[in-house]
Amino acid sequence: MLSREKRIELLVRLGQYILSDDEQWMVAQQWAVSKNAWFTPGHITLALQNIAAEYLGKAKLEAWIKQYPEVTKPVKVGVVMAGNIPLVGFHDFLCGFMSGHDVYLKLSSKDEVLLRHIIHVLCDWEPAVAEQVHIADNLKGCDAYIATGSNNTARYFEQYFAKYPHIIRRNRTSVAVLDGTETKEDLTALAHDVFSYFGLGCRNITQVCVPEGYNFDNLMEAMTVYQDMIHHHKYKNNYDYYLAIYLLNRVPYLTNESLLLVENKLPFSAVAVLHYRYYNDKAELTTELTTSDDIQSISGHGFKPFGTSQIPALGDYADGVDTMDFLTHLHI
Repeated sequence: MLSREKRIELLVRLGQYILSDDEQWMVAQQWAVSKNAWFTPGHITLALQNIAAEYLGKAKLEAWIKQYPEVTKPVKVGVVMAGNIPLVGFHDFLCGFMSGHDVYLKLSSKDEVLLRHIIHVLCDWEPAVAEQVHIADNLKGCDAYIATGSNNTARYFEQYFAKYPHIIRRNRTSVAVLDGTETKEDLTALAHDVFSYFGLGCRNITQVCVPEGYNFDNLMEAMTVYQDMIHHHKYKNNYDYYLAIYLLNRVPYLTNESLLLVENKLPFSAVAVLHYRYYNDKAELTTELTTSDDIQSISGHGFKPFGTSQIPALGDYADGVDTMDFLTHLHI
């Protein structure tokens, strides 16, 4: 088994590699774009920069991993990955790799190119990685499971993996709480939280909570920073579809020609749509949001800073469940 120090050394080297212009790595990124129309070169670059900065620095890795005991008896852990944004499953791979368990990854067909290449590179650097990390078509025979999917697939996972230690993740989304004192810079940063990855990530802001009487002019103006997104054909199709739906059903909306703003108490919104809801009591709203199973992250004054919802740290675990604690305390 590789030592923790060796694993960290490999990951630090990986952080340098994924920011490089290595020819094969550039080809892999181009191939990932061609395989998934929702992946753009800019979004892949954004994901890689965030992973390198937040996950693959030596000091951050050492400070993070020392909180957890070392695994002395590795078991087989199956990981079912999502594919909604580039390298969305990287953190689960990282946790599995650093835990020392034998990890079997079922990659999403929507996002298999980049992680497959990364694992291949790690195996080239250190053959022992190939003995620990495996890409599998099915995950039968594992001792524990981590699975990410929709609410529908989560019900299937719950039944299929019920007798094994498991983490099952469902649909989640993120919201922002505005109080009307936001600066232009705040709202521009919020636009990044809304539009990065076309809004497809669970950490993207899909609803803003605003006080009664809120004026939306500055918010909608700030959102025009990403107005070029309307030229992406799949995004444009979504915008046109929901615009037609709202018109036919006479649903009130605001638009800046690239985003539809609609009042809706549901935090989940479609691509090209941002929901809003009014609140009277911020403390009451905060309690509601922080105890909701639907909310991954909250941005705003007193919450996560605007512009950072899609930049999770090593300890920002999906659904608030500590993946490393789960992995390092498996007793099979």
